[in-house]
Amino acid sequence: MNSPTPATPANVSPELQRDVAKRRTFAIISHPDAGKTTLTEKLLLFGGAIQMAGTVKARKSSRHATSDWMEVEKQRGISVTSSVMQFEYAGQTINLLDTPGHEDFSEDTYRVLTAVDAAVMVIDAAKGVEAQTIKLLEVCRLRNTPIITFVNKMDREVREPVELLEEIESVLKIDCAPVTWPIGMGKAFRGVFHLLADRLQRFTPGEEKRGADGELITGLDNPRLDELFPDEVKHLRDDVDLIRGASVPFDLPRFLAGTQSPVFFGSGINNFGVQEILQALIDWAPPPQPREATKEATVNAAATAAVQEGETTRMVTATEAPFTGFVFKIQANMDPKHRDRIAFLRVCSGRYRPGMKVHHVRDAREMKLGNAITFMANERVASDDAVAGDIIGIHNHGQLQIGDTLTEGEDLRFKGIPYFAPELFNLARPRDPFKAKQLQKGLKELGEEGAVQVFDPGTGNILLGAVGPLQFEIVAQRLQSEYKVDAVYDSANLYAARWVTFPDDNTRRKFENEEAARMAKDIDDNPVYLAPTRVSLKIVEERWPQVNFHSIREHGQRMSHG
Repeated sequence: MNSPTPATPANVSPELQRDVAKRRTFAIISHPDAGKTTLTEKLLLFGGAIQMAGTVKARKSSRHATSDWMEVEKQRGISVTSSVMQFEYAGQTINLLDTPGHEDFSEDTYRVLTAVDAAVMVIDAAKGVEAQTIKLLEVCRLRNTPIITFVNKMDREVREPVELLEEIESVLKIDCAPVTWPIGMGKAFRGVFHLLADRLQRFTPGEEKRGADGELITGLDNPRLDELFPDEVKHLRDDVDLIRGASVPFDLPRFLAGTQSPVFFGSGINNFGVQEILQALIDWAPPPQPREATKEATVNAAATAAVQEGETTRMVTATEAPFTGFVFKIQANMDPKHRDRIAFLRVCSGRYRPGMKVHHVRDAREMKLGNAITFMANERVASDDAVAGDIIGIHNHGQLQIGDTLTEGEDLRFKGIPYFAPELFNLARPRDPFKAKQLQKGLKELGEEGAVQVFDPGTGNILLGAVGPLQFEIVAQRLQSEYKVDAVYDSANLYAARWVTFPDDNTRRKFENEEAARMAKDIDDNPVYLAPTRVSLKIVEERWPQVNFHSIREHGQRMSHG
């Protein structure tokens, strides 16, 4: 879906075209502890968005990672939410979306990846490709998202660079194009040679604290290299000759198609190699791309006729004048002083203006966007202008859900923001029976936010579904701190949940009557079948061949029929 430059519709505003072309919207993805949060901070530091990077591991200090705002993140030193940060760099507007590194929050990460046009993949040079990296790259591949690879922690004892490249190519099934190449590792790490610029940037420990960039030495045959690195220079020259001869050179169209990844080596904690990543994003990452949307059937006769004739989808181009966007995340209580709920909306086309009126497609009603905010590092400021590629926050009192589309009149729904069937299940009840309503309200809001999946089995209990156990822990902590509810969690003996759709209402009624003891409703009132074992799921699927059992559904999608 990505292309070097988006198509330009007729009569496009030159100002809108200029502003969209300046946008770069990307996410950072990695396995936990590969250095993603550190790299996020250093990118903000180089972008001038923050003045001082907090020490991610030093959680006893009052400084924490800029993108980690939830109390549990500060205590554990992990990212479990997704943050958005905007800053200016080299005349471009950068929208950086940090993602949870922890695998239990893969759904949140998936949603974030639907809102970006490129990604930076961080690899721990000692550990190589890890499980979560594989999953995340598979998600990026679904949309052919361009990937820049940063091999981190070269200041430690790590694996051989050639071995790492081979592993990335074989495990992740993506071709690597080395752009920089390291000299040494650990205490013997001397810097990186830029294969395209034909120069070496010297690494001197401690230089980053003085704001120095490191000495630049042009040319592989420069005698200065022999003077500085008499023991390493021959190995470097041999490596560079080998890489230039054996590897495929960087190819921009292949990068934009998501089939080739430029690879950079460095040390995020030492700021080394970070500016090269920023420059690569400016030079190579695509501006906001066209997005596929489904035309919704409405009471409008012309629109309904178009749908019936098969014109059900269209590509929304970033430089179209009418405003469009979709909600990919909802976060409650970001500001502990105010019980706020912010809907994160990716602008897909047009321009946001304060006070503008938009069409809420799912609810088929008009909505005023009066006080949208922009996320500037760890600050939230009023947004007075936003174009395609930007992320704006909309104060939300329950009217917006993940997957909702806002337009200036057209009935569209942007595609591809899914729920995954949970793998773990708990039943929740309040320790204090008088707090049942508070528990219900808190779980409803956390369910709408996507922190956990919430099901109503019709028994008076609330069933929670999650991908990993940490999600339950976070929900329990947030219920206590944000909603003042202490709940008891009992394991539910379930194997799987499946959304069900039916060919007609008669089949639906018969199925729901016969399987009433195993039925529940999700947060959007969709019917869900709860299977206690793998065998029981197989049996019910065989008994009801006309019923569809789904392990994935799209956000905002009503699933009463197949």
